[in-house]
Amino acid sequence: MTGKLTVSIGQSSDKGIKPQNEDSYGVLSPDDKLLDSKGIAAIVADGMGSCAYPREASEYCVKGFFSDYYSTADSWTVKTSAAKVLTALNSWLYGKSSNDQVRAYVSTFSALIIKSTTAHIFQIGDSRIYRFRDGMLEQLTQDHRVWFSQEKNYLSRAIGIDLHLDIDYKTLEAEVDDLFIMTTDGVHDYVSDQQLKNLLTGTGDLDVIADKIVMMALEQQSHDNVTCQIIRVDKLPSQTASEVYRELAKLPFPPELEPGMELDGYRILREISASPTSQLYLVEDRASGQHMVMKTPSVNYDDDPSYIERFHLEEWAGKRLRHKNILATYEQTRPRNFLYFLMEYIDGQTLAQWIQQNPTPDIKIVTGIIEQLIQGIRAIHRMEMLHRDLKPDNIILTPDGIVKIIDFGSIKIAGIQEISTPVERLELLGTRNYTAPEYLIGMAGSNKSDLFSLGIICYQMLTGKLPYGDRLNRNSNWRSISKIRYISALNYNPMIPLWLDGAIEKAVRCDARMRYETFSEFFHDLTHPNNSFMKQNLPLIEKNPLVVWQLIAAILAIGNVILAYLLLN
Repeated sequence: MTGKLTVSIGQSSDKGIKPQNEDSYGVLSPDDKLLDSKGIAAIVADGMGSCAYPREASEYCVKGFFSDYYSTADSWTVKTSAAKVLTALNSWLYGKSSNDQVRAYVSTFSALIIKSTTAHIFQIGDSRIYRFRDGMLEQLTQDHRVWFSQEKNYLSRAIGIDLHLDIDYKTLEAEVDDLFIMTTDGVHDYVSDQQLKNLLTGTGDLDVIADKIVMMALEQQSHDNVTCQIIRVDKLPSQTASEVYRELAKLPFPPELEPGMELDGYRILREISASPTSQLYLVEDRASGQHMVMKTPSVNYDDDPSYIERFHLEEWAGKRLRHKNILATYEQTRPRNFLYFLMEYIDGQTLAQWIQQNPTPDIKIVTGIIEQLIQGIRAIHRMEMLHRDLKPDNIILTPDGIVKIIDFGSIKIAGIQEISTPVERLELLGTRNYTAPEYLIGMAGSNKSDLFSLGIICYQMLTGKLPYGDRLNRNSNWRSISKIRYISALNYNPMIPLWLDGAIEKAVRCDARMRYETFSEFFHDLTHPNNSFMKQNLPLIEKNPLVVWQLIAAILAIGNVILAYLLLN
């Protein structure tokens, strides 16, 4: 690797004319694993002097954030992780106050998190973050302070001041030699931007520069605690494509496997399936006797870093998704000599097979399966992942009725997307007819995209058909998609209630903005009649096609009788 994220730090703080220092600050640079997934965090917090415990409030913010942020899921984005931690800190500090009229624990909060090559800025209150680059000083944050006059003002936002927390957030690309300067109001209210620029220009020890900034604030009659923290970007993570490939290809692809062969202590029992991209084998752990599924990569891609990265990420995601409705991916108990991973073995059937065997299923059974799928999908979404390839072939039903989601080869992991790489990350489109239209026109997709796929699956379970036939494909554009019309499920199964058909139609709308906002709304409408769907002014052929065809047959029969009468007379 040509470089990993490295920073230098300068810090200085003084109580000034106050009896105690109510500012808190710090920088945390974790080990390599967390450095990649979470980045380096720097914080400055200023306890509000009018509250009962300002020093304790600022300390809670800094220590609590460092502790909790680095404990959040490594699949989460920086924004999600930080926002959840700050919301929890705010609720905790707000709850510690015993008097609603005077808040006891209140603090400003400014955080800089550098992950990969991106700087993430979080701001609550009037502490500040500046960036000094190429001789230019830029204030990156906005003060949350309301001024009534030159003497009278108050904080409009702070942690612990209100149960609801508004957080300013922005991102910008970091560059080597960027200086990020973090100050409390005791500094920037008394040191001008030009003075800051003069002190930052040139080279020198960052601690010395921070000391000079603090001393200048004190010399210019600062009436508050004074804190300055400087972070310089020394190196950014960068790898060449060949370096990435060498890292990914540390383990060779397995040879062609046959029943009876043994690989790293696992005996091959039989091949379960094979596709152009991978193979699945039923294996037995010789040490424990446990049966598992081994997934191996296809030799067709042994020189494709994008494919190898996706294979690694499939295992990475599977190990982090622990839910009864998701197929388990196992931690390796022995060193691997080849590239593969192990999953739970289930002697069941795919949902595709179940659909073929149950052409007229009970609606309650269908909604029961959908309910379990929703539970599994929610577990995926809580980790800020999108499955992106939900279809009947990727769902297994166990003999005891448990529904399991499988195959994470197309999964998108928000936290991983934030890490820069020279490897091209292709936007996999999933499977034709189950892929949400937004993917087909190049959009990023969202939770609603997995909802679309779930709606298609529900429709197919009830009818054996697809609501748009074969009209959704990779050559689609928005104009062609907007002309596609939903085929009512009643056309294929007149026993389906109109309100249930309405719920499915809303879930699979081509415009994601018109779909359900949540899976719970969709499931509620699947299981409870929604009057708005009952009142739809649908043509009779869509409301009840059986009745229409019966009427047509009756009219034709009457016409034939009349025609025969006329001919005979």
